[in-house]
Amino acid sequence: MKTFDNIVNGSAVGSTRTFESKNPATGEVLGLVPHSSAEQVAQAVAAAKAAQPAWAARPDAERKALMMKVAETIKANADYLANWVTREQGKPLGGVGPDQVPGARFEVWGCEVWTQVPASLDLPVDLAFEDDTRRDEIHRKPFGVVAAIAPWNWPLLIAIWQVIPSIRAGNTVVLKPSEYTSIGTLEMMKLIAEVLPPGVVNTVSGPGDVGALLVDNPDVDKIMFTGSGATGARIAAAAAKHLTPTTMELGGNDAAIMLPDADPKAMAMGLFWGAFINMGQTCACAKRLYVPDSLHDAVVAELKGLAEAMPMGNGLDDGVVMGPIQNRMQFDKVVSLVDKARAGGATIVCGGQPKGGAGNFYPLTIVTDIADGAALVDEEQFGPVLPIIKYKDVDSAIASANRLDAGLGASVWSTDIAKAKEVASRIQAGTVWINQHGMIHPMVPFGGVKGSGWGVEFGVDGLKAVTQPQVISIKKA
Repeated sequence: MKTFDNIVNGSAVGSTRTFESKNPATGEVLGLVPHSSAEQVAQAVAAAKAAQPAWAARPDAERKALMMKVAETIKANADYLANWVTREQGKPLGGVGPDQVPGARFEVWGCEVWTQVPASLDLPVDLAFEDDTRRDEIHRKPFGVVAAIAPWNWPLLIAIWQVIPSIRAGNTVVLKPSEYTSIGTLEMMKLIAEVLPPGVVNTVSGPGDVGALLVDNPDVDKIMFTGSGATGARIAAAAAKHLTPTTMELGGNDAAIMLPDADPKAMAMGLFWGAFINMGQTCACAKRLYVPDSLHDAVVAELKGLAEAMPMGNGLDDGVVMGPIQNRMQFDKVVSLVDKARAGGATIVCGGQPKGGAGNFYPLTIVTDIADGAALVDEEQFGPVLPIIKYKDVDSAIASANRLDAGLGASVWSTDIAKAKEVASRIQAGTVWINQHGMIHPMVPFGGVKGSGWGVEFGVDGLKAVTQPQVISIKKA
């Protein structure tokens, strides 16, 4: 059984304690992961702190060139990394590029792209004010050491979203991967570290206690976290002790609203992938669909046909489109929410029962005859289940979309773009898509409101989020 290592100051680091990483499709133990000690967490932060001044002092063009080398390294190792994503996270290998089945190859392709884009961006000096007496410039400075905590649903891609902008801007990083999907992330970070000076990227691994040690370190200057609201609240409390700035992406319970003029047949595929990409294990999936009475049966029929046609199984097998739920805790939550809905009188249109056998397989499930207030609607199920809720007028659909504390994304579906934009403007979410859902882009800021967190990632705004402004004010002669 192979034991994998962390990377600290350019060197491989093991630990006296380890834990298993398992394949969610088979239950197979894939390897052993180090459970970083308190001393190792402190060493990783110290290495990042020691490396940061020289890294920030490098000419900007050199950092950009090294980022491009990182992208080349990811591309050169794409098959290796994608294989780890499938074995450890569960999503099928799928294709590459935006028009392919969004599986593990798609995730690694995204890592390459989300590295290239920050490398291509500049943060020029902004002129805040100038007259005959003074000139005021805004310069962007790195925070220092960034603590990044990545989740299990997109274990490589979300790590890249945290790490690459940070180091592009002159910060150094200590990353903790999810304990459910550590190996693939550690292997990617090891490859990245080979391109960069020692200490620029470092990793620590383990369960929540390791993350707690990391965010509580006073030498951490910025925290980036993607995960649950409950964990985010604990991190925010720890950060408050040291007044450490944070960027928090805390998940969502995205509403999708079909307007009465929507075309169910034409829009079904977009709705389907908006809800079921990565088996619904995506923060910005459509997790509750509101449809008018007049479209309900047609929408249900279209989505049912797609759900039942998608092959599910071990993602390493040819032709598989849907994989398992990544871990048993999440699997049990999905089972419980569907069972509660059934007991409450909801109709299970398709799916609704665990497949049994090895692996955390749960069929794509569509639920009707359900309303606001049901646990399956109000709680983020984060799995392959979509409740479809009837509405009588658009105002009530908007009120339903806004009634929860979540506010990451939402979508409006209509053949009338002007009307869709008017509805979108009334929805409380960081991003509202029209006739698409979850379609993020590396140049477009992404972040949540309300209980879905604060701060943005991606594009120039995301790059600014890992820097702090310094005003230089010049008195003119």
